[in-house]
Amino acid sequence: MRRLALDHITAIDTDPVMLANAAREAGCDGICLFMEPIDVLPLMPKFDIYGDLAARRDLRRRMDDLGVSLDVAYPFTLAGRTNVEDFCRAMECAADLGALLLNVLDYDRDPVRRVDTFGAFCDLAATFGHKVGVEFYPPSQISSLSAALALVRTIGRPGTVGVNVDLLHLMRSGEGMAELAAAPTEYILYGQLADGPATAPDDLDLEASSERLLAGEGAFDLAAFVRTLPQGCPLSVEIPRNHALVLGVPRAERVRCAVDGVRRAIG
Repeated sequence: MRRLALDHITAIDTDPVMLANAAREAGCDGICLFMEPIDVLPLMPKFDIYGDLAARRDLRRRMDDLGVSLDVAYPFTLAGRTNVEDFCRAMECAADLGALLLNVLDYDRDPVRRVDTFGAFCDLAATFGHKVGVEFYPPSQISSLSAALALVRTIGRPGTVGVNVDLLHLMRSGEGMAELAAAPTEYILYGQLADGPATAPDDLDLEASSERLLAGEGAFDLAAFVRTLPQGCPLSVEIPRNHALVLGVPRAERVRCAVDGVRRAIG
């Protein structure tokens, strides 16, 4: 059975310990964790693993007991006024939790500053032993796989600084499997799975954060996506369905439907 991680927005109504428990219950061996709640995800409960070191240690113990690792640590968002030193506490927390990858979204409009800030971020991440994955996202300034590859190539650390490829964002960017197949494998560090309709909705932010489709409900070829990723590329299930949460569908059922659907789709 292929290893999968459970993304936090698939089980948005969880704190970190609850997410680890939900992952294990669904047969997932990893989690992709928001290490702090953020305003754009209002359904996420409040918690503190930055300042509350006891809570952080309890989380790490629980993850170890469950055999669940931290695949991707969020949120690391770069913008025009970013001071990368402000991420030290988050990077330290991610290191304590054994994170595989720090996920970066970039909204800096200045192309020269964008490269400089990203380079400084990667340098700082390296001091904590972290790999860095750029998540391209159409509404951001790194809106496509080609743009993400151009950015990570400026750093020149294949295998350590690369791209996190979300299938939804790949399809919404206007690119697809041909572009992914042509990408250097050493720069593709992670893959995220969801389904969606062939026609993009008007609100890409809402779709991405709140209303993705279960595998098999949409038009995306999840199996082809996994085949095109580098062999052994780690994968997560990122399928927020906030309408189901609001309707009262139990968390375990929501997570099971998301994970089981992905397993059937990718074989």
